Amino acid sequence: MFTLSLATFRERWPLFIGAVITVALGVAIVQSSLLIVVSAGKYGEAIAILGLSLGVSTFLAVFIVSSTFAFTIAQRRRDLALLRLIGGSRGQVRRLLLCEALLLGLVGTVLGVPAGLLVMTAQTALLASLDFLPDSFGAAWHGWILYVGAGIGIGVAEAGVLAASRRASRVRPLEALRETGEAAKVMTVSRWLLGVLLLAIGVILMSIGVAVDSPNGAIPLSINAMLAVALGLNALSPAVVPHIGRITGSFAGPTLPGRLARANLRDGVRRSASTAEPLLILVALMIGLAGTFDSLSAGAHHQLTEDIRGDLVASGPVAAGTPGVADVSTEYTLEVKATTVSHYGGDTDTDTDDAEALAVDADAYPRAHHLDLRSGSYADLHGDAVVVAGGTLGSTARIRVGGRDLALRVVGVLPPKLNGGPEYILPRTLVPPAALGAARSIIRLAPGADAASVAARLPGPVSTVDDWIARSDSAQDTLNTGTMKAIMGLAALYAVIALINAIVIAAGERRREFAVARLTGFSRGQIVTAALLESSAVTVTGLVLGWFASLAALIGISGVAGTLVVPWAMFWWTVLGAFIVVGTTSVWTSLSMTRPSPISLAGIRE
Repeated sequence: MFTLSLATFRERWPLFIGAVITVALGVAIVQSSLLIVVSAGKYGEAIAILGLSLGVSTFLAVFIVSSTFAFTIAQRRRDLALLRLIGGSRGQVRRLLLCEALLLGLVGTVLGVPAGLLVMTAQTALLASLDFLPDSFGAAWHGWILYVGAGIGIGVAEAGVLAASRRASRVRPLEALRETGEAAKVMTVSRWLLGVLLLAIGVILMSIGVAVDSPNGAIPLSINAMLAVALGLNALSPAVVPHIGRITGSFAGPTLPGRLARANLRDGVRRSASTAEPLLILVALMIGLAGTFDSLSAGAHHQLTEDIRGDLVASGPVAAGTPGVADVSTEYTLEVKATTVSHYGGDTDTDTDDAEALAVDADAYPRAHHLDLRSGSYADLHGDAVVVAGGTLGSTARIRVGGRDLALRVVGVLPPKLNGGPEYILPRTLVPPAALGAARSIIRLAPGADAASVAARLPGPVSTVDDWIARSDSAQDTLNTGTMKAIMGLAALYAVIALINAIVIAAGERRREFAVARLTGFSRGQIVTAALLESSAVTVTGLVLGWFASLAALIGISGVAGTLVVPWAMFWWTVLGAFIVVGTTSVWTSLSMTRPSPISLAGIRE
């Protein structure tokens, strides 16, 4: 089987180019991300972004390889049927396809390992430009990454071909030759069940995400809901695409190219669905992730605005009784070490981690911050007490600050915050002066006091509360923008590869179709125009389905964010990019397929 797979791979190499590039890119990104993560132990934001990159890269690589193999196997059903007729068993057909996937994985790994060094340089530069890594950062090379790369390359290829090989081996050879029965079906019972199940899972996850009040829970629930809905619509796309294509195809007009495009949309269901699928995933990821981050940013701004009650923010301690100051809350940042003890069965696990904290005046702090605690009261924040983000009222928090180990009683639990914030709030009297960090003071002006005159007497820089909130929003937006650049750029790259790959593969089987159309009176220009109209209708279909899938993330995150923000700018840029990529590739491939004389192509077998 391996020899036959090698011959097939060598003969039909154009069909595998997109999948090879995808696997190579996946290997390069995984290799680069892991090497940077291993070397960036204390840079948490960079590690978080790289973790997302790893997940998105692996998901898209398996998806693209799977869709590519499914499409190419559908084109080769006659070849596989002949193999069965001359004595090949179902198991041999599966082994043939799995060996092809093995070759694909090996070639992708060989190309991906050296490409990973270039990707690592680019990723490091990107993270450094976003201030997630220092400019002097350099990731160290580890020999074990070669084994990981090989495992990823071969694993992604084999995982992508499993479902397609199983279905190909189950088709009866005579049905494949005649294109009847199971071989002619695009939507199988298992595909219907899978699509409906994934849609149901997506709706359930979205509903839970709306009800969750913590961003740590709502974010993964919303994103997974979006992916489940996107994959569900992807599975059902052969059933959905013709109906949407019929609507969008009606705008092609009554001209001959328009009528030909509508006929192709009606008859080429598998081809249209294969082109729409990567676009569906792209739009879902781009709009879903952008909308999630934008909604969280808008929610964080609203939450901070509702919390802070004051007129000015000074960059230092301000004494009570300062002229023009009616009230002041001075808050000191702290770096503490928090110890948590977990019990699993009979085992006890103790972890000590760095955490952010504030040292405050327990009486002044609640006058400057109006968000209610989830439980407990600031009135009890005296002595050996602490307010925590997450935890149980009345429990004990073990904290090390200023060289002192403290066992503090939890007297309050903070509400979940969308823009981060301190994990612990301690009484100022508990912290040694040498351990206090930078101070900020939230000031409420006395009636009739002039803000500029008061600000001149305060430690600077001094800003209004609105300006201080805007700077806080800007810092959060910088983190969101950096994450979106890393993740969405990656998603867009994969989607472009998948789109071009699907269009090129589809055009490869249409040489005879185009030749026959030209022999019946269509000009070359009319064929190219019809192909462009057809691809435009499919593009609209992919955009519509992707938009619906992205709503799962937007609705899911709206519960914790308190708002739903639609990233219209991102959507229109995605629409423009999709039409440019699909339209350009469609025109290029149809021109290439119609270049030879139609007489020379009309009699060939696809």
